[in-house]
Amino acid sequence: MYEDVTAEEIAARIGACHESIRKLYDYWSAKKGGRAMPRRADIDPVDVKRSLRMMLLVDVVPDERRFVYRLVGTAEVANRGRDPTGKSVREAFFGHSVDEVLSCYEYVVRHRGPFCYRGDYSAPDGRIERDDTLYLPLSDDGDAVNMILVYSHSYAYKRRAKPGSVT
Repeated sequence: MYEDVTAEEIAARIGACHESIRKLYDYWSAKKGGRAMPRRADIDPVDVKRSLRMMLLVDVVPDERRFVYRLVGTAEVANRGRDPTGKSVREAFFGHSVDEVLSCYEYVVRHRGPFCYRGDYSAPDGRIERDDTLYLPLSDDGDAVNMILVYSHSYAYKRRAKPGSVT
C-alpha cells in the first residue's frame, strides 16, 4: 500500500506535521547519530516524557504475529478503548484497515527508516479521526529493525474508555 512512498515524501510529511511529531523525529535523528537507527536503549523516557502518553513500542517478531504491542501509552489506550499490550497489531490494530496499518509497519522494516502517516481515517468504531502518526525504527544490531516506536498527534482526540475501565 505504501511501498512506493519515497524518503523525500516522508521527510515532507514529517515537516508538515504537528510540532510534537517534528520534535520527536529530531530527537530520534539525534540519537541515531551516524547509524541507520538508534537502539531502544538510546531512547530515554525522561527525554520524551511529554510524548509518553501517546507513544507505543511495537516489537518486530520472527513469527506469524510479525508486530506485537510491547508498550502502549495511557492516552493511546484511552483513545482505543482497550489496551492492546501483548497482542499482535493484526488482531488489535487501530486504523482504517488492518492492511493499511500493517503497511506502515512493513514500510519501516523494509526501508529501515521512518514512516509518517498524515490524514483522516475511519477508526474501528466508525468515528473519523485525523492524526499525524510517526513510525520510527529501532535496532539492537544497527541493521535489522527489531522494534518500532510509534507516536501520534490526534487533532480530534476522543477518549473511548473511562479511566480505570480499560481491559
